[in-house]
Amino acid sequence: MRKLLTIIAAITLIVMAASCSRGERDYSRWTSIPDKGWAFGDTLYLLPTDTTLPDNDTIVRRRLHIGLTHDNDYPYSNVWLEVTVTGSGKRYRYTLDIPLADVYGRWIGSGFGSDYQRDVIVTTDADIDLTSPIEVRHIMRLDTLQGLNRIGILVD
Repeated sequence: MRKLLTIIAAITLIVMAASCSRGERDYSRWTSIPDKGWAFGDTLYLLPTDTTLPDNDTIVRRRLHIGLTHDNDYPYSNVWLEVTVTGSGKRYRYTLDIPLADVYGRWIGSGFGSDYQRDVIVTTDADIDLTSPIEVRHIMRLDTLQGLNRIGILVD
């Protein structure tokens, strides 16, 4: 009986581990924003993968997420970003208005203490050239943006 329970437990663990994998790789990259702030003209370049891998090329019809972390010093309830993606020989530009606080001024991102993270889907059918960086810049009406800590992308 004990041997049968061990076999059932092993099979269950194998099935659970196999169900967690989608069969495709996810790509992500994060970068820190300088302590002095994010200047209006500064574009951040995020390469979603390691270009030394032999099988990097364009992936098609994947979801592109963007994430950012901020603290309580961020003075606005939203952030406007421009995201530029290269794929299939074309450049795609997305303009995003990402809400960070609700109408009462409470942060809506996940986190604890004074740090919060907000993730949004940019597009659900992106063609992304993994050898070209994804460009992110803020388009707020302010020269230097304070209170944002990190920006990241996820391709899944």
